[in-house]
Amino acid sequence: MFISISTTGTAERPASDLGFLLHKHPDKVQRFSTSHGVAHVFYPETGTESCTAAMLLDIDPIALVRKGRGKGRGGSPDFALAQYVNDRPYAASSLLAVALRTVFRTAMKGDCEQRPGLAEQARPLRILLPAVPANGAGEEGGPAMVRRLFEPLGWQVEATAIPLDETFPEWGDSRYVRVELAAELRLADALQQLYVLLPVLDGAKHYWVAPDEVDKLLAAGEGWLGTHPELALITRRYLARRWSLTRTALERLELARLAEADDREAEEVDNAVDDSAEHASEATGAPAEAGTTTATSAATDAGEDPKPVSLGVRRREAILAALTEVGAARVLDLGCGQGELVEALLKDIRVTEVLGVDVSSRALTVAARKLRLDRMSERQAARVRLVQGALTYTDDRLKGYDAAVLSEVIEHLDLPRLPALEYAVFGAARPGAVVVTTPNVEYNVRWETLPAGHVRHSDHRFEWTRAEFLAWAERIAADYGYAVTVRPVGPLDEQVGAPTQLALFRRTSEATPTATAAATAPTVTTEGSAA
Repeated sequence: MFISISTTGTAERPASDLGFLLHKHPDKVQRFSTSHGVAHVFYPETGTESCTAAMLLDIDPIALVRKGRGKGRGGSPDFALAQYVNDRPYAASSLLAVALRTVFRTAMKGDCEQRPGLAEQARPLRILLPAVPANGAGEEGGPAMVRRLFEPLGWQVEATAIPLDETFPEWGDSRYVRVELAAELRLADALQQLYVLLPVLDGAKHYWVAPDEVDKLLAAGEGWLGTHPELALITRRYLARRWSLTRTALERLELARLAEADDREAEEVDNAVDDSAEHASEATGAPAEAGTTTATSAATDAGEDPKPVSLGVRRREAILAALTEVGAARVLDLGCGQGELVEALLKDIRVTEVLGVDVSSRALTVAARKLRLDRMSERQAARVRLVQGALTYTDDRLKGYDAAVLSEVIEHLDLPRLPALEYAVFGAARPGAVVVTTPNVEYNVRWETLPAGHVRHSDHRFEWTRAEFLAWAERIAADYGYAVTVRPVGPLDEQVGAPTQLALFRRTSEATPTATAAATAPTVTTEGSAA
């Protein structure tokens, strides 16, 4: 099993710098033990204008059988003689990928202490792989697959199929390809891409794929995997078609993309599962000063102690009433969290389709488990979808719905980002109706456990007064062609109003507003804003 890495240079940037980048001296032949054999590193040529480093991986077939027993392709033979007759010692596969990581670990990290800054420089590279298995396994394999994987990364690809037998061309080509890659990029990036894509080409690994393989994939794919057009294929084949791991990897990549777009940390975005002080307060009902309502009048008539109705339940009831009022059958739950509203919508036979959207992959996982999506009947499952997405970006998946719900969502955005959500929902998606709920900051004085001046949730960026919310709702309605009514939700206090405020928008114009109106929308300032 063989690979060579070549580069060219000048007197100012000698090609022999490749030795510093690989941390292997050009004047020495070095041996390194790997889990399944010995890797030999040597330099066929070294000089100012050109330099080539090569690695020959000598696989021990006995170790391959013993250590791979029952694991992956090396230990799960497709036929009786596979333990004794196979391509593992000769064709570049996951064995070579693991050897690259073992022998060139420091180079893959992009570290070069002896020559600071050298590892960050892109340089012309040419990589030769004499025999690479390019197994389609239901997908187009061979040279076409090599090009699909490497060309989007900027490589010039020369991929030639190796015939089964040159003496008998009529037998056709084998699944093996001779590959030459040329590009100008950092050596660390090239090694990371090879580490991921060699097992992808082969479509198999010589070891059991455990959950930690997701971390390895995301680490090696940082900076390029998330934008690769063959992301799904790469993820699926790298993780040996373990669908649960593939789904986890894709969710984490999407979360990283959305977090980067918002210039936030992924942990900061994926926080919808955490319990909040507000939710804890809601679980016990409204504060005593505001009064509570009974669950049913029958309980009072029977002499039983009435159970307080939580604010969360009242909010969902108000939202469902508003959706019934506008006759919505196809509904978007934007910022669906753990799926409480989705669950309630599915109980209404008048609702034919629900699309739940949230940026948090953890919240979507909890929602799917709570809704028992994997156990739903085919008819019921056809009514609901949960997808990951950021509400501050336009999304064609959100178009064409009767109504959209933003329940306790807008206050989680920084105020400068709010116009982007306004346009994405009211300008681009343009559902027939939009229901928005948000806390009434005036009511916070009625929460006994909430310190003065604090917002109800640590992630709230602002909370509006009734006047501020009304002004915002009326501006949105005017800018985007909607009529709006604002209502209280929850126990009504004569002095501070209700704990939640709801706005019901009904579309009155079919014209699509321009993004300019949203981009220039004034920023609302409020004394209740969180820092």
